[in-house]
Amino acid sequence: MDIIVRATAADAQIRVFTAYTKDMVEEARKRHNTSPVCTAALGRLMTAASMMGSMLKSDKDILTLKIESDGPIEGITVTADSKGFVKGYVGNPNVILPANKVGKLDVAGAVGVGFLDVIKDLGLKEPYAGQTELQTGEIAEDLTFYFASSEQIPSSVGLGVLMNRDNTVKQAGGFILQLMPGVSEETIEKVEKNLSNISSVTTLLDEGKGPKEILEILCEGLEPKIIDIIPVGFKCNCSKDRVSKALISVGKEELSKIVEEEDSINLHCDFCNTDYKFTKDELVELLKYAK
Repeated sequence: MDIIVRATAADAQIRVFTAYTKDMVEEARKRHNTSPVCTAALGRLMTAASMMGSMLKSDKDILTLKIESDGPIEGITVTADSKGFVKGYVGNPNVILPANKVGKLDVAGAVGVGFLDVIKDLGLKEPYAGQTELQTGEIAEDLTFYFASSEQIPSSVGLGVLMNRDNTVKQAGGFILQLMPGVSEETIEKVEKNLSNISSVTTLLDEGKGPKEILEILCEGLEPKIIDIIPVGFKCNCSKDRVSKALISVGKEELSKIVEEEDSINLHCDFCNTDYKFTKDELVELLKYAK
């Protein structure tokens, strides 16, 4: 079961999010038929978005992470709600690359050079938007840089996706550790020491360590306190009814043209790779409600 563990440590001088997201990433892989390197890239960003989504305050708040880059993956878009449920897609799901110099999936090579956009729709007139240049394309390092430069929160982000030989997802998860204002030098030193003991997220997961165990490693000697444990997963809120409303919203004039010119139309949701077909009769019925 996919979960996020939310915790504080060192008398709330730090806050920590740890996640297990294997099923979420596997669902995305199946829906988009992604290659291994695309699964890894999408899975990392989805895992991060899930944890960042759980930081949002209101039930209606929405977080979007977008990577716009020149690599063969042609960008990644992921959206999360405040409960940590996510959906996402890559521009080109079929990228195949040789392993990188340490024998791992070359996510950085697939992503390339570009920008990371973080957009938070908090129900205000304008959404909050922050943008940073990609530092490595490895995603975790890019988000670490984003938190420090755009939100002024010293953070450490770890993300990992491990694939089986049959290209299904074996393990996926991650963590976000953040230093709160007023953190002591002693706490910082302990955090740095604990982080140095982590080789990689995928190694820990493959050793059978879950989010609670990863939390304990990150917060050794810092008395972590779990705030809550929440279930998360892949979830798209599209439906034929929502797509129908979108068609109605284009207006009577535009919808009339579609009815005149087409016997049927297919509308596609990029996030979950679902097609919605509307027959001429259905379009005529929707036209009654258009203004």
